[in-house]
Amino acid sequence: MKALVCSELSADLNNLHFEDIELPTPGPGMVKLRMKAAAACFQDYLMAQGLYQLKPALPFTPGVEGAGEVIAVGEGVDNVKVGDAVVAGLGFGAYAEEAIVAARNVRIKPECLSFSEGAAYMSSYLTAYVALYRRAQLQPGETLLVHGAAGGIGLAACDLGKMFGATVIATASSEEKRNVLRARGVDYVLDVTKGFRDEVKHITNGQGADVIYDPVGGDVFNESCRCIAFDGRLLVMGFTSGEHVKIGTNYALIKGFSVMGVRAGEYGRRFPGRGLENNAWVDRMASTGKIKPYIGATFPLENVQDAINMVYQRQAIGKVIVTIP
Repeated sequence: MKALVCSELSADLNNLHFEDIELPTPGPGMVKLRMKAAAACFQDYLMAQGLYQLKPALPFTPGVEGAGEVIAVGEGVDNVKVGDAVVAGLGFGAYAEEAIVAARNVRIKPECLSFSEGAAYMSSYLTAYVALYRRAQLQPGETLLVHGAAGGIGLAACDLGKMFGATVIATASSEEKRNVLRARGVDYVLDVTKGFRDEVKHITNGQGADVIYDPVGGDVFNESCRCIAFDGRLLVMGFTSGEHVKIGTNYALIKGFSVMGVRAGEYGRRFPGRGLENNAWVDRMASTGKIKPYIGATFPLENVQDAINMVYQRQAIGKVIVTIP
């Protein structure tokens, strides 16, 4: 079967190529999938550079998450069976016609979602849920400021913010992205290239945002510290700007706000019971149609590098999906 392979680390994606490989029979507790779709993620690029916290042994197949059909199960697997349509968090390995994954990371795909939508909703909405519900404890009537709002985890945060009863302010860098956010029902949409501090203060009557969701970092983080409410929560989701900044502790002291790191997967590993509850909540919302991922672009497997580049260069709107024949 055909798989994308990273055989050496590189600053770009020139280290990725396709190979025909044969996977073994799944061992105890493992499942073999016929992949149908995978979601392009920022982590894919970082992993190929050796800059992500998860560093698979070389060679490896990238691809964090996807959806497909079960074609074989190992001993002791009882949560899925051959023929089931499923979604899976693989960590790596999704950009291939077949993949082997631990059964604990495989769940039945909501019937109302296509394979592409199944690949798109898992990590985005899980990340947003852990950030807003578990970490920030966002309350009805609070104000939520979402940066990088047109990306996969950004749109998910906007959706959940509205679901939780917050006033949602979203920032984005292009009019195309801002139009998608308006159509999605966001309360206020700002042009991040023009700055946002003054507008956030105006919208909130000088109080600032109660919760700020920041996957961008850099100057966006610094400006966020100047428009956060007293007792606010600033969520560090990532650093798509490529800049890791140092916080001025005087701001945190005077304004009494908290900076919270968010790693949804690690949260589930540290608190397994809550992790199961988190996944169950997200699956229930997807199955009942209360959340639906926005897919902005689709690429065939042979053009997977273009999909990863679109995400890495911050050109994506919503999720970018790789379809696998």
